[in-house]
Amino acid sequence: MLDDLKAIEKYDASDMLELIESFPEQCQDAKHIGGEFELPKNFNTNCKNIVCIGLGGSGIGADIGRSYVADDAKIPLFVNRNYTLPNFVDEDTLVVASSYSGNTEEVLSAYRDARDRGSKIIVITSGGKLEKSAQIDEAPCIKIPAGFPPRCALGYSFFPLLILLSKIGIIKDQSLLIDDAIRVLRKIKNSRLGCKVKYKDNQAKRIASEIYGKLPVIYAGQDHVDSIATRWRGQLAENSKTLASSHLFPEMNHNEVVGWENPKTILRNSIVIMLRDAADHPRISKRMDITRNIFKKDRIKVIEVRSFGKELLARIFSLIYIGDFVSFYLAILNGIDPTPVERVAYLKKELCKS
Repeated sequence: MLDDLKAIEKYDASDMLELIESFPEQCQDAKHIGGEFELPKNFNTNCKNIVCIGLGGSGIGADIGRSYVADDAKIPLFVNRNYTLPNFVDEDTLVVASSYSGNTEEVLSAYRDARDRGSKIIVITSGGKLEKSAQIDEAPCIKIPAGFPPRCALGYSFFPLLILLSKIGIIKDQSLLIDDAIRVLRKIKNSRLGCKVKYKDNQAKRIASEIYGKLPVIYAGQDHVDSIATRWRGQLAENSKTLASSHLFPEMNHNEVVGWENPKTILRNSIVIMLRDAADHPRISKRMDITRNIFKKDRIKVIEVRSFGKELLARIFSLIYIGDFVSFYLAILNGIDPTPVERVAYLKKELCKS
């Protein structure tokens, strides 16, 4: 079925496939947008910490940024997913408010909180109320293209943020590393992920088939790929309309590993996905190997997904890209259009009433 383009087109009425397959080009455009953005000369970038405000697709971009820069950033970077900000946020904090639509109510609320505390604020958005607030408050705004489902705009939420961090001296220049990541994305799309790659050679199609009808439980290491497990879980939820779980090593070895005994009716229909990277801490790699053997002894299927590329940025985005394709193919197997998120739309509609 997954090699049948007509069958795919039947369910993919909103053309999610095009959005996923064109992701490398989005990343290229996002790099250009980030490179073209210039902070006002009077904007003081000196800060003692950075807080990124974002939820959903915008929040995951910030999460990936936090994980990626952790080893090199000169100051701490936090991700805030709430209506208010932590108490430590003040005039010496740089707040990056990211909302793809510009109308995410939690981001708008936290933005106002940051403004009231006198924080330095930079906005990333395609428009909406957030852009208008930035204009009124004269806060610098990185304008990104509209028209995408937020989860499909990860390139736009991540790369301008990454380039911004390099421009203000938090990390080194990322231009060559971004180019390398885009090359890796194109390579794996054409060789092992894209729709034209046949099932027998297509890693994403095979994984989707293996997890079809099951509860995927996604594990990753704490170091650099922690946010990717969250991305996989979110993409399976929104694109595939499939409930999934995620947790991290080594923490899961201190609690969750014991829980794989009951309820047996659910465990029989569960499948483990381990996201692995060359930079995983050696002890985490050892823990993952031992835990994989525990699962196999209990006859629980384990799928190991390894990153591609030499550089960390490329490897991170290779794992993300595999997950995006898996979620798309699983949606097709589920017989549904991956694009609509009716329950999210309903929630927003109901919230607007109060």
